Amino acid sequence: MKMFNRKILHYDAFSSTANQGNPAGVVLSADDLNEDQMQSIAKKVGFNETVFVLNSKKADLKLKYFTPGHEINLCGHATIASMYGLKTMGLLEDKDFITIETNVGNLPITFERRNGELLITMKQGNPQFVPFGGSTSELAKSMGLSPDAIDLSKPIVYGSTGAWTLLVPIKGLDHFNRMKPDNRMFPGILKENPKSSVHPFCRDTFDDHAMMHARHFSSPYSGTLEDPVTGTASGVMGAYYLTYLNKDAAAAEFVVEQGQEINKDGRVYVRVKRHDEVMDVFISGTGVFVKEFDVPYA
Repeated sequence: MKMFNRKILHYDAFSSTANQGNPAGVVLSADDLNEDQMQSIAKKVGFNETVFVLNSKKADLKLKYFTPGHEINLCGHATIASMYGLKTMGLLEDKDFITIETNVGNLPITFERRNGELLITMKQGNPQFVPFGGSTSELAKSMGLSPDAIDLSKPIVYGSTGAWTLLVPIKGLDHFNRMKPDNRMFPGILKENPKSSVHPFCRDTFDDHAMMHARHFSSPYSGTLEDPVTGTASGVMGAYYLTYLNKDAAAAEFVVEQGQEINKDGRVYVRVKRHDEVMDVFISGTGVFVKEFDVPYA
């Protein structure tokens, strides 16, 4: 079997400091790869997500996202990482607005300079929520917590703006360092959506400028354990805020912090707005180039 090498660009999203935020592998000009090859490359890269940039007949370009275990429909941090790379390499010319084709449809991307940083904003899919009907004590146990750590005054729900996660309200920051997830338990507990990830969050924060703190534990099917800073789930948190915590507000804008417990400090800027019967959900963040390397594939 003939082997080839593929160049991987390593960018970190949601931080301007290398090796903070959330790493993503970015593969440019990927039209010659089939999905099996993409999956093989993503497994060898080993990051939570690797994104492949392709030509599109429907948008400015097309993105396909793979965990080490399977393809996913949308990934916030890999989108931010790839857009940061394309923009800073001059491959998007001087455009401040483009559209990307994804498995959840065409999504708009905007670029702006704010406080000296390149900030990328992506629109996410229309939010959906499904109630969690499983055991809260088993859910707590799967995260290494006692049942009283979960804040039952707020709903536990599956949410999606393109990728499903279970939002779990936690009573305070002190519980987050104690979390020791057993990801293998998740499918048996998440009976409504066994492949969902788990996203515990609270309203306490380390950073006074942030409004929510979170961690993100991966589905065991993904091939990874924890996502350091999660764009799609942060967008879901924005929609959750308007749906369950501030039902009268027309819009909200706030910062989500994530990654502190695993030394991957990052920030996601979240903006949500009610629009007729749906919500417009946007996340923003910056990125940083770390390194490039090659991986073999067949």
